[in-house]
Amino acid sequence: MLDPQTLKALKEKVKKLPLQPGVYIMRDKGGTVIYVGKAKALKNRVSSYFRAIDKHLPKVYKMVQNVADFDYIVTDSEFEALVLECSLIKLHSPKYNILLKDDKGYSYIKITAGAFPRIVADKNHLEDGSDYIGPYMSSFVVNQTVDEVNRAFLLPTCTRRFPAEFGKGRPCLNYHLKLCMGLCRGKIGAEEYAEIIAQAKDYIKNGSGDMAALLTKKMEQCADNLEFEKAARYRDRIAAIKKINEHQKVIFSKVENQDVLGFVATDRNSVCSMLKFRGGRLVDKQDFLLGEPSQLEEMRREFIARYYSQAELIPPILTLDGETADMDLLAGLLTDRRGRKVTLHIPQRGEQARLVEMALNNCAQTLSHESNKTGREIAALDELAKTLGLETPPAYIESYDISNFGSETKVAGMVVFEDGKPLRSAYKKFTIKSVEGTDDYASMREVIGRRLARYEQEKESGRGFGRLPDLILLDGGQGHLNAILPLIRSFGLDIPVYGMVKDDRHRTRAIASDGGEISIAAHKRAFHLVTAIQDEVHRFSITYSRAKHRKTGLELTLTEIPGIGKTRAAALYRHFKTAKAIAAAELEQLLEAPGMTRPAAEAVYNHFHPEQPAQDPA
Repeated sequence: MLDPQTLKALKEKVKKLPLQPGVYIMRDKGGTVIYVGKAKALKNRVSSYFRAIDKHLPKVYKMVQNVADFDYIVTDSEFEALVLECSLIKLHSPKYNILLKDDKGYSYIKITAGAFPRIVADKNHLEDGSDYIGPYMSSFVVNQTVDEVNRAFLLPTCTRRFPAEFGKGRPCLNYHLKLCMGLCRGKIGAEEYAEIIAQAKDYIKNGSGDMAALLTKKMEQCADNLEFEKAARYRDRIAAIKKINEHQKVIFSKVENQDVLGFVATDRNSVCSMLKFRGGRLVDKQDFLLGEPSQLEEMRREFIARYYSQAELIPPILTLDGETADMDLLAGLLTDRRGRKVTLHIPQRGEQARLVEMALNNCAQTLSHESNKTGREIAALDELAKTLGLETPPAYIESYDISNFGSETKVAGMVVFEDGKPLRSAYKKFTIKSVEGTDDYASMREVIGRRLARYEQEKESGRGFGRLPDLILLDGGQGHLNAILPLIRSFGLDIPVYGMVKDDRHRTRAIASDGGEISIAAHKRAFHLVTAIQDEVHRFSITYSRAKHRKTGLELTLTEIPGIGKTRAAALYRHFKTAKAIAAAELEQLLEAPGMTRPAAEAVYNHFHPEQPAQDPA
């Protein structure tokens, strides 16, 4: 922990910093460099670390807690500071700069041993009699090639063992879909299969090239020799290769040489997914685990500046999923390194936007392996954060809705979504106590005020009301937002709050923010998540409202019975739960309810059973 004396000394040192560009170097008590950053104005940037420390992102908070001292280097320009920052990060590999750990390792294409070998991807080169092609640096390329060659040559990918299982059982679905030659039928001998594998190896090493022409020639020879079944197998192989080639065009890009970068974070980790296009074709994919998330624009800047350190790595265009800090400086740095112009591009629509979407999907899938969230949930939370301008995806979301049945029944529902999924154990119901009439804004203020008051009482626990949400969504528009924002600030809290705006058909239309409405229809995953939250909070609050209304109506009915006041009516409802149960109860069962006397129980029984009274009214 950062002790008060150290903090005081650091703040005094900050006062002496110049308002000039430069690089700052944070050190721990052992003198180890733990963070390197650049600044347009050193004094302003470094001082920000030691103000409102508890409001920093978790990663920055941890770093500041370990700072014992800092150094700085003044430069003549921001550009020089950016270059120096990259150099120092490379030299020191500081703990709190991004990790830049990729998923690379050597990969091989393995052709297993035996009379009927399989073609598979493998991370290891073993002395097991198999034939290995490689090594390759990209596991993506290996997996893509193995999948492509198996489909092109209709090779089996099932778990059956050959020739031991020839003729045992029916061919699987792949055979019927013309994705497999049906080796399991036992009609293809070892010699013919070896020829197919040899062709597949040639395909791997040299590409499709003249393969279709070669197979066409062999098909015609078989037809001339009246080997029609074998000719049909060549025909199917030719069709599969042509289909593969057509499919490849789908992942071509009109921009010949570019890298497409997507960045996604959870509350504990962050990742960059890079799609490399060369000659218009997707040739590689890399995923980089970046460690705990920092501010997204800074994370993009640091990754790009560090990864593209060599000219041969830098394409003419980097297509990004969003803004990066110091964008113009960064483009200048890459241009300087490459020796030719480099453009940083953020597409809004069309082919390039779809490629960015592909990169973001890959990010989400990579992170889903690191957490208990699915790729879809991670992608939705990340897209929601970017749409709303949040620094990190909201792991814990609370949503509120007010429901009225006239002026007598006023309630609210609170639902919680954790990691993009409903957390039903945290749902809460509120009865509006202080509001006269049907004032939704005042009702929402009462509910949020009570919730935040409970936080002040229970925050030491860190559970339930003792945990603050990362985001609050109100079922309503600008009016609800205006009613709640001052209240939250009065508690000294800084919780992002937005309204969920509906259209005339009661469907989610937009998000209400402090600065106006934000359209989310174009952000498919965020839209579906917000719609799910809005539908769920409305369902929960309306269900409670109806139950409360029924209860109130029953209590009013019960109070018309002699000897039954509001207290006894409420006690009966709590005891029996439903009106049907009260009406069906026998006299002895009514007597078991708290506070019931025999005359009162007889009066209730007689009210619901006039044809069979418990006693003679006379």
